[in-house]
Amino acid sequence: LYATSNRRHLLAREMIENERSTAINPGEAVEEKVSLSDRFGLWLGFHRCSQDEYLAMVKGYCAHYGIKIAEDELEREALEWSTTRGSRSGRVAWQYTQELAGRLGVRLSGA
Repeated sequence: LYATSNRRHLLAREMIENERSTAINPGEAVEEKVSLSDRFGLWLGFHRCSQDEYLAMVKGYCAHYGIKIAEDELEREALEWSTTRGSRSGRVAWQYTQELAGRLGVRLSGA
């Protein structure tokens, strides 16, 4: 593990000259955070999927965790959930599954 810095100046030039403060140059602090994120950051994508893919994910989660609900009711609720969240993705499918399991009193082991 190693880390580097892109900071060229530890103090803003006007602060060094006036000796008013010891604040780090804010622009360089932002640049350093972006740089470290680009090098070492973990990027997770929650990409949109089709309605059929979304419903397949929800049904797969329900089958895996033994959540029993009528298929037509499951589809209706899952689609309503995705509509109110403004997205259909694996993340939304998992969030709906967690809510459904909680409502039905099903424990999601290993979750």
